[in-house]
Amino acid sequence: MKHSDGRFSGAGGRSIYFQCWEPEATPTAVVLVAHGAGEHSARYQPLAQFFTGHNFVVAALDHTGHGYSEGIPGHVDSFEDYLHDITVFHRQIATRFAGVPMLLLGHSMGGLIACNYLLRHQGEFAGAILSGPAIKTDLEPGFVQMRLLRLLASLLPRLGMLKLNAEGVSRNPDVVRDYIADPLVFHGKMSARMLRELFAGMHTVQAGAAGITLPILILHGGADAMTSPEGSLFLQDHIGSSDKTLKIYPGLYHEIFNEPERADVLADVLTWCEGRLAA
Repeated sequence: MKHSDGRFSGAGGRSIYFQCWEPEATPTAVVLVAHGAGEHSARYQPLAQFFTGHNFVVAALDHTGHGYSEGIPGHVDSFEDYLHDITVFHRQIATRFAGVPMLLLGHSMGGLIACNYLLRHQGEFAGAILSGPAIKTDLEPGFVQMRLLRLLASLLPRLGMLKLNAEGVSRNPDVVRDYIADPLVFHGKMSARMLRELFAGMHTVQAGAAGITLPILILHGGADAMTSPEGSLFLQDHIGSSDKTLKIYPGLYHEIFNEPERADVLADVLTWCEGRLAA
């Protein structure tokens, strides 16, 4: 496996970090990864190790405010910043691996980013994989609370509001321990503005889901307490694709690629990818 990394200028001129893992042989496809809230691209190295072993390239960026990218941890001014950065990154990777089919993989918040991006650019992908996508959440505020959140997002945009529970990441205690100890993982509270923008992104996908028509694989842990499996069920019921597959893994937590059953999950993903690439 060959590794490279670099930077590009993202939204607001911020320096955005990315990395790329390549197989030794000629690649058959590229997997473009959008990671979840608070984490970073290096946490997908085990995923890259698996995919490069099957002649896939894996390319991942650190979203603004995450990992080695510039920005304020736990905060984003606009959801459009995420979409701008992934657009630039996508263009660079597509140029670097011209003619190689590309798949989009989004986990958690990255799944939300991926869905919004597909509404604009799905024709440039052979398919998409969503892992625990943040399309719905049990934490979404009601009407009055949402109006208050919007007010706070305008008046005190960087006010910390919500902290993720590390225990919900995986049933594997080693994964949780590494997550907590990782200095590149953000362990503070997400800001009022970030929450407002995430909820706005969810509403955009919920309203436009029928416009997603490419082949899509939706995966969710049945015991995921960080993003609701109801969001994946919603996508299965509402996206317009005639080629859509939903797999909910009973008992699995949020990071299905880091659960004890990860080998089974990865095998499911590989089988699905190879089937779409063959078609």
